[in-house]
Amino acid sequence: MSSHPLCDVIAAADRAISAEDFDGLMDFYADDAALVVAPSLVATGKAQILKAFIGISQHFGHCLTVSQRQMEVVEGGDTALVLAETVLDTEGAEGQAVSILRRATYVFRKTPEGDWLCAIDNSYGTGLLGR
Repeated sequence: MSSHPLCDVIAAADRAISAEDFDGLMDFYADDAALVVAPSLVATGKAQILKAFIGISQHFGHCLTVSQRQMEVVEGGDTALVLAETVLDTEGAEGQAVSILRRATYVFRKTPEGDWLCAIDNSYGTGLLGR
């Protein structure tokens, strides 16, 4: 896994999602960020993203744990592209453990203060192509 500081930022955001700390999660997003909720469904801005994460949690029965396996960061100026293997662990309809692997793409912008904020959160990655 890459040792870029963004790996720690993303891990902290994953912990917030898993703990359903959605108000705290919004600190990781730029005000004008976009979240791919599902193919052809994008939430834009923190208010829509917050509402989307509440819905995602409900969809997964409040049993969602998010983590990253491998991550690669490509940084150019104040922008970074993160390629990641994202793992969604949850429970199936019968209560069995279910693990979903996605090849995610994230775009981050660095603020003048040096903090990284997510501008585009796409857990579907290139899986959106050809749909």
